[in-house]
Amino acid sequence: MAQYDRIAEQYRDSKQLPFREFIERYTLFEILGDIRGKTVLDMACGEGFYTRLLKQAGAAEATGVDISGEMIRLAEERELAHPLGCKYLHQDAGAFKPSRPVDVVVAMYLLNYARSEEELHRFCRVCYDSLKPGGRFVGVNDNPWNPPLPSDSWAKYAFERTCTHPARDGDVIRYEVTNADGRRFGFTNFYFAPTTYWSAFRAAGFRNLRWVDLSVHPSERDNPYWDDLMARPPGIAFEATRQTHK
Repeated sequence: MAQYDRIAEQYRDSKQLPFREFIERYTLFEILGDIRGKTVLDMACGEGFYTRLLKQAGAAEATGVDISGEMIRLAEERELAHPLGCKYLHQDAGAFKPSRPVDVVVAMYLLNYARSEEELHRFCRVCYDSLKPGGRFVGVNDNPWNPPLPSDSWAKYAFERTCTHPARDGDVIRYEVTNADGRRFGFTNFYFAPTTYWSAFRAAGFRNLRWVDLSVHPSERDNPYWDDLMARPPGIAFEATRQTHK
């Protein structure tokens, strides 16, 4: 929590970096499809960037949840200045209990904040319990098939990503990001193997976890700038559905 309170404004500004717009954002909304009229929960919402995009995409309700008080302050400040009807809750995603289940849970980089396998299981269970039967769990995550290698460099995409090699469950993945104004900031994720993720989803009740490769926005698909990133993508999307019956 403390690390995100300190970097809240820089993290907010990083949402304007090209890889966020042309890859991360595009991939998420391609998977989501039509969410008009849906109730949506945005877990680890940060300053509300995706919460607002979900509402603008037609969600009937969009509620953001984040453990960082400063992130929630920025989200509410933005909502006050430009009202969309988004709601924000200052709560730990790992202990969250919704007042009622929703149609869609979105988790943009929630799961890779888990510091232990137990916490990863807890995140997945909370997301499962927050969904209506047949509801969808969708997000983007640090890519467990592509942990950082010593030879990796993502500097031209305005971030670096490092980890011990070979990566083992629970190892720290360190991100250092450079915003367009030159300000730099860092934060910590944690590595877990694909099998560990599958175990957590299955234990929560999900039976149809699907990993989805990142995609480049059509306007950028012929741009060789993205070739290195897409050759070893640092992120990956996923989707799963809460079963309609036991």
